[in-house]
Amino acid sequence: MSTAHSDAVVAEPAGLSAKQARILRYLRENAADRTYFKSRLIADDLDLSAKEVGANMSAVVDAATDIDVEKWGYSSGTTWMVTT
Repeated sequence: MSTAHSDAVVAEPAGLSAKQARILRYLRENAADRTYFKSRLIADDLDLSAKEVGANMSAVVDAATDIDVEKWGYSSGTTWMVTT
């Protein structure tokens, strides 16, 4: 039972869909190694489409409290700047 409680402590913010939670987790896990993320590359890594990533990013941006996510560029797809 304490294991379930521990999981609840590290759970994603309430209100995020499963896709949004996956995107947020991905950005958190990779933010220390890089700053810029293209939607299509996030999509490739998470087995989503770039359109799905883009459609879900506003909720991810709103939910992210430990990282800053900012739309950065549009050339050859949308790029997101992620900082800790």
